Amino acid sequence: MSPHHFINAKLGCQSDLTLTFPLNCKNCGKDLADVNKFVNFAAKAFCIAESLKEERLRAGLTQEQLAERVGTKKAYISRIENGKADIQLSTLFRLFAGLGKRVNVAIV
Repeated sequence: MSPHHFINAKLGCQSDLTLTFPLNCKNCGKDLADVNKFVNFAAKAFCIAESLKEERLRAGLTQEQLAERVGTKKAYISRIENGKADIQLSTLFRLFAGLGKRVNVAIV
């Protein structure tokens, strides 16, 4: 039986959660690093989704109202907020602009 390894991804968003993923792997080395990159990417996507939902609720809007405001469908807003859809930067900017917010992107 393979040993268990854990990947921790600290979410840098307002919810400030740490996700721990147990992994069963036979040959971890490089594979573990690849999984860690994926988990960190997923954590960042989660933060964007949570921020969108928090700002939408703070603005007192339903998903449908936000969708109408920015010219998209309620189902798409729902998929984004539930982490089931990738989002283009232009759409991200448009969604937050519809909430009266500005998005800043930093490349580090």
